[in-house]
Amino acid sequence: MNGVINVKNEIGKLKRVLLHRPGLELEQLSPSSLEDLLFDDIPYLEVAQKEHDEFADTLIQNGVQVLYLADLAAQALETDEAVKARFIDELIVQSGGMAEHYQSELRDFFKEMDESAIIRQAMVGVKASHIGSHASGPLCRLLSADSEFLMNPMPNLYFTRDPFSSVGNRVVHSHMRYAARHRETIFSKYIFNYHPDFKNRVKFYYKNHWPFYIEGGDILNLSEKVVAIGLSQRTYPQAIEIFAKNLFRDEESTVETMLVFDIPNVRAYMHLDTVFTQVSPDKFTFYAGIQKDIQVYVLRKQSENGEYSAESYILPLDEILAKYLDLDKVMLIPCGGNDSVASAREQWNDAANTLAIAPGVVVCYNRNGITNRRLREEGITVLEISSSELSRGRGGPRCMSMPLLRDDL
Repeated sequence: MNGVINVKNEIGKLKRVLLHRPGLELEQLSPSSLEDLLFDDIPYLEVAQKEHDEFADTLIQNGVQVLYLADLAAQALETDEAVKARFIDELIVQSGGMAEHYQSELRDFFKEMDESAIIRQAMVGVKASHIGSHASGPLCRLLSADSEFLMNPMPNLYFTRDPFSSVGNRVVHSHMRYAARHRETIFSKYIFNYHPDFKNRVKFYYKNHWPFYIEGGDILNLSEKVVAIGLSQRTYPQAIEIFAKNLFRDEESTVETMLVFDIPNVRAYMHLDTVFTQVSPDKFTFYAGIQKDIQVYVLRKQSENGEYSAESYILPLDEILAKYLDLDKVMLIPCGGNDSVASAREQWNDAANTLAIAPGVVVCYNRNGITNRRLREEGITVLEISSSELSRGRGGPRCMSMPLLRDDL
């Protein structure tokens, strides 16, 4: 690989991206576990995989190199037996709960596998039946059913945007808000620390073991000088402050301004990229419910040691974006058009969550027909992908992709 991380905008030609093809972890969902695992419905795996393959093929056909999370993580473990053992130990510890009572058995269970199998099993989860029954020990052992999870599955993994975020030539390694997603960051941690293409080549603005929550879906690289971040259900102000200080003190960074958007703390708007994304230099798709009276905090770099000033404004979204992107005007293209029912429906189905692969060229779910038509009317090239099952996880094309390399503008 030449150049590990370079993402200084949202719309430059996408060169390399990290994906995760949904696997058997989706088939571990049940009606009783949906809420805990952050799903509203159970996707049909076979169709979800076909849709994801279509997504990947669309990217490849447009000149994007696609890397897969499971492949890179397995390759990281292959570098050293000690790394493999360390990964297994950390996975067990992070799983907590029932895994604490089966540490030695889980360790033995994973040690019999090759690296690829370890990664797949970590994603799928481990049930009591996988390690056999035990007649003695803590009471919970005696009472546990074979179908009970000792280590929960990770069905949200196909949303690779969230466990970390590429910012310039650095990474924000997320501290995920909900327990169901805490362990997702372990894969990128081992990739960055041990994979031969990344080891000693990645620096961080935030690390996953730091105390406050921050997630990648809330971070948008609007330009080489401006980063936006959502103050949301899943990103806390304390984490934003740490990120801002580290960003502004980085002598290699060109970012001078951070725009902190205060968005409603509800599931429908879980991240900033569920309410607006950039599709061309002066056009954004957005959810009309946030257009008026949006609160934004403007953090401006003041010194090389990370000091910054902070101001608060309540302005229309298009005025904020035009001002800080140094544009005469910005066009906001409402998802679902001007009909409030269609707007709410298509926003729920991630119409605002577009993935730009070049200026004015975006990947969108085909189910959001009204939004896609409006985008085309404004000169945007829309590459539609099938979405009946992928969308059940509450995330769109941007959520399912982590850019590693983009052309600068």
